[in-house]
Amino acid sequence: MRILGIDPGYATIGFGLITAERAQVHMVTYGAITTPAGVPLSRRLYQIGTDMEDLIGQLKPDVISIEELFFNTNLTTGIAVAHARGVLLYTAEKCGIPLHEYTPSQVKMAVVGYGKAEKRQVMDMTRRLLHLKAVPRPDDAADALALALCHARSATSRLPLQDSRVKETI
Repeated sequence: MRILGIDPGYATIGFGLITAERAQVHMVTYGAITTPAGVPLSRRLYQIGTDMEDLIGQLKPDVISIEELFFNTNLTTGIAVAHARGVLLYTAEKCGIPLHEYTPSQVKMAVVGYGKAEKRQVMDMTRRLLHLKAVPRPDDAADALALALCHARSATSRLPLQDSRVKETI
C-alpha cells in the first residue's frame, strides 16, 4: 500500500510517501509544497490545490492520511489552515483517493506509543521506524511521514475500527 501523509498548512504543506506491506514500512519520498507570502489567501489556496493534484498524479498513492485540524492559540492562522485543509480534502476526493483523518494524539500513540509524546519524540521515532539517517526536514515533512506511519499501523491493526463519532449505548 502506498500511503501519502499530509501535514496541512497554507504556507507550508508537508508530504511524505511510504509503502507499507504487513509490518514492513519504507520511505519513498518526502518534501513540502510552499506558497509565497504576501499574496492573497485565495491565490495560495488555488496553488495548493493545483500542486496537490500534480503531486497525487506523480506519486500515485493508494490512500491519503491527513491530520485533523487542531487549533492552538492563534485563531486567525487556524482559520487560514482550515481553508487550506479544505482544499486538500477536496483535491483528494476529486482525485478519487481514499482519505483518513487522524488527531495529533492518535499519531503520537501510533508512532511513539504515548498519546502525549513530545514533537521531538515523534520525529525521532519516525526516523527510526523508517531507517533514516536524520530527521526529515522541514518539520512539516517529518509530520507528514508520521501521519503516513499512523495510517500504516492503523490499517494493519487487528483491532476493530471504531468511529470516535459514534457513541455506544449500554
